[in-house]
Amino acid sequence: MNLPFFYASNLGFGSTSPELEEDTMRHMMQVLRMQKGDALKLTNGQGLVAQAVITETSRKRCEVAVKDVEEIPPVQPRVIIAISPLKNASRFEWFLEKAAEIGISTVVPLLCTRTERQFVKKDRWNGILVSALQQSQQAWLTELWDPVGFSAFINVLHAKENYVAHCMEGEKKPLQQLVSRGNSSFCILIGPEGDFTPNELSLALEKEYHPVSLGHTRLRTETAGITASVLLTHPF
Repeated sequence: MNLPFFYASNLGFGSTSPELEEDTMRHMMQVLRMQKGDALKLTNGQGLVAQAVITETSRKRCEVAVKDVEEIPPVQPRVIIAISPLKNASRFEWFLEKAAEIGISTVVPLLCTRTERQFVKKDRWNGILVSALQQSQQAWLTELWDPVGFSAFINVLHAKENYVAHCMEGEKKPLQQLVSRGNSSFCILIGPEGDFTPNELSLALEKEYHPVSLGHTRLRTETAGITASVLLTHPF
């Protein structure tokens, strides 16, 4: 049976009755109408998944007892998507949700020269990632970085294979032709709606980021992010 699946950040191996978030309890009691004795699963988003059962309920609260805890290894390959935030916040949030469902390890809001500055809603973004974790029933929560400048980020190679996707003329290969099956980690840079600047691309190439294309059509930033997510998590 596919049990209801919830996030509990304080779940640990020694947990017997982890505290649940108010939103989680509200969803359990008011939406799912769960009752005392109902079984469920919990994860801390760091690899632990627990079988649990509801032991006490009230109109607004419930308590659970952990029956068994299992440790799930990290998803392989580890994929980092460093992507420019968008002026249209809902489109960036859509990307976050889908990337988390796909199983992306880390999302980095990448501040580029042509990034249209916007108010960063990190608490809201983390909430979207938690919801996607529960929806897709994964044991590892997608890590979300604080926004970081382009130059600062590319000064370090963050994975075994590092790519930059861009729309400018020049030598580049389709991403799916370069991805090595069995590699442990990938990182890809996805630029803003106006693309990277020539200077940013030059800097990335100097730092050994391989230039790639994501297909024969010009993609929106969030579409490019999802395309890269699928190709890197499921290499051919």
